[in-house]
Amino acid sequence: MKTTVFLLVLFFAAIVVALQAHIRLSPVEVGRWHVDPFEARDPGAEGDKRVIESNTSPQEALARLAQVAQATARTRLVAGSVEEGRLTYMTRSKLWGFPDFTTIEARATPTGAQIAILARLRFGKSDLDVNATRVTAWLAAAGL
Repeated sequence: MKTTVFLLVLFFAAIVVALQAHIRLSPVEVGRWHVDPFEARDPGAEGDKRVIESNTSPQEALARLAQVAQATARTRLVAGSVEEGRLTYMTRSKLWGFPDFTTIEARATPTGAQIAILARLRFGKSDLDVNATRVTAWLAAAGL
């Protein structure tokens, strides 16, 4: 009996380790995530998409958002630059390390900039509003 329980515990532990390795070690396909957020579909329950207007220049808006994103825990730039006009970040969840991707782009308008932010999960069917919460916080911290 003890051997059976031990083997079951060992089996489930191996499954958890394998899933964790898959989540943490899966390669980032930059082309899949670094897309035009203006043209991308709304991710629905799998993320958040917003298009806002700002009276700042596109470069200023992106620079502010880049500064906020880079100061966010477990977040790193995976593609783009302020000069390019598009940035894509990966933010990992604290416990399991699930990756979420956020792409930001800004375009000039007659009165400033139009900014699109597309935040979405990589694994699963619902992000429990984690991406929407992050986007709201980033916009507030950037003063947009």
